[in-house]
Amino acid sequence: MEISQPTSILSQSSSTINTTSIHASMEHLQTTIRDMEAFDAAHADVIQMLLATPSPHAMKRYYNQLASEGIGPWLKVQYIGQTMGKGVFAAKDFDEGEVVLREPKLVGIQNAHSKEDSLVCSFCFCYVGSLELQLRWKLFARGHLRPIRGTNLQGDSQGTDNQCLEQHARVESDGDERICDPPSSVSTSCLGTEICNYKCRSDESEEQSAKRRALSFESFSWISDDALRLPFGDVFPLPHIVECRGGCHEDLFCSFCSEACAEAAWEAYHCLLCTGSKSLCPNKSLLSEFKQFADETNDIFHLAAQVIANVICKCRKLESVATEVKSEEDAKARNTRMLLEAWEPFAMGHKRLWWESIALPEDVDPAEEDVFRNQMKELAANSLGLLKKVLFMEEYAALFSLEVYGYIIGMFELNNLEIVVASPVEDYFIYIDELPHDAKCEAKKITKPALEALGEDYASYCQGTGFFAIQSCMNHSCEPNAKAFKRDEDRDGQAVLLAIRKIEEGEEVTISYIDEHLPLEERQLMLADYGFACQCSKCLQDREASLN
Repeated sequence: MEISQPTSILSQSSSTINTTSIHASMEHLQTTIRDMEAFDAAHADVIQMLLATPSPHAMKRYYNQLASEGIGPWLKVQYIGQTMGKGVFAAKDFDEGEVVLREPKLVGIQNAHSKEDSLVCSFCFCYVGSLELQLRWKLFARGHLRPIRGTNLQGDSQGTDNQCLEQHARVESDGDERICDPPSSVSTSCLGTEICNYKCRSDESEEQSAKRRALSFESFSWISDDALRLPFGDVFPLPHIVECRGGCHEDLFCSFCSEACAEAAWEAYHCLLCTGSKSLCPNKSLLSEFKQFADETNDIFHLAAQVIANVICKCRKLESVATEVKSEEDAKARNTRMLLEAWEPFAMGHKRLWWESIALPEDVDPAEEDVFRNQMKELAANSLGLLKKVLFMEEYAALFSLEVYGYIIGMFELNNLEIVVASPVEDYFIYIDELPHDAKCEAKKITKPALEALGEDYASYCQGTGFFAIQSCMNHSCEPNAKAFKRDEDRDGQAVLLAIRKIEEGEEVTISYIDEHLPLEERQLMLADYGFACQCSKCLQDREASLN
């Protein structure tokens, strides 16, 4: 097959609603919104402080602190006015193609569908393990291989009794074809590979299916040989997998590229969201239930849990060094101060209630919009109800209000950025394709079966969504001067923005939230979901032209 050159971009991201799972989930989870609203009323004073718009002085102090830490040092976040809110302005001239911003996420997650295809660090999103591991996992996800116990995916035989069931691959007989699903939650310490020859997938023709089933044992046996390595695979080294310090390594999707990332995630939020034996979560069984609910309905709830866990972790650190107080009233005031300080990064984000700001899906009749938005509110309430059972702390009760929760996920709906990280598997096949003729032919004797099995999916990459402190302050323009774009050297989940023309000092840095090449009416319709009508020069010109 023809190998195409890679492209890697970041784009504005919104949540995806699993409408099929929503109704099924609500049959099992009935949360009384009236009770939650009564809870909110009891904590209205603190909720109001959490949701208050920060003063220009507080904004300046916060973003100056980020700049001093090396995040957006040549950018200034300024308050523009009530209509536009904040904006980001250049503190120096930027040439076309120059990096305007490289920023780590405040919170972020890998998309559920991407987890079945790409094994990445749970904190920074860089690929982990080995090239062979990544290729095996892609084949698992597409049903070509099935995991067997006894062999580490990274190639280390465990050798314990009753574990080493098989060390070699085998092909199912023609009379015993069966569909084999990829693993969803498995340990890196008990996986080997077994060739799976299964029935036609829904997204392929009979001819394509027959071609895959015709792959021979000899063609695929190399992928299950733990001692064998890909030719030129050492050109693409990946960091070794570091397991979670809490012990949730039975979840392959909670892995890290370094001790530093494992520690950073633990300190920031994971200590409360870990399902392992050393987790600090007070109710791990219900945590698994919350995660399953989020997986089945909307990934955005995972982000909200990260925010709440992050704020609690910061409060605990502040509490550990706080001066002891004598009265209950003083303790309450101290807890409120700590809560507001820990909440500050998220206080800066532009917010609207999620159920009011989420775009109406195409399959929902506009006449049923009120019903849909009420369902979304109930969905959020059900999610919050589960999370409260997992993490609730009385001293930070306002953090668990339905109103605050709605604004947290609404903030993500409006401000999230899609995280994209190019796959080393794609890079590898491109590298092989560009080798000198003799070397390429020799390498393809080994790599061709895998490439044929993957098809166009050889180029699939890590996808996620994240919230970024500075990028989220950038306003939209249909004639932007910057764009989110990943260069070849950008191999993690940080947001990278490049100037697409010269940007002068003092000029506002703008990006496009949508496809700015669409006609005016379509652009305005899409931007309405963000709660504004664009008045950029391009929209004004297009509007004037439509009147003439």
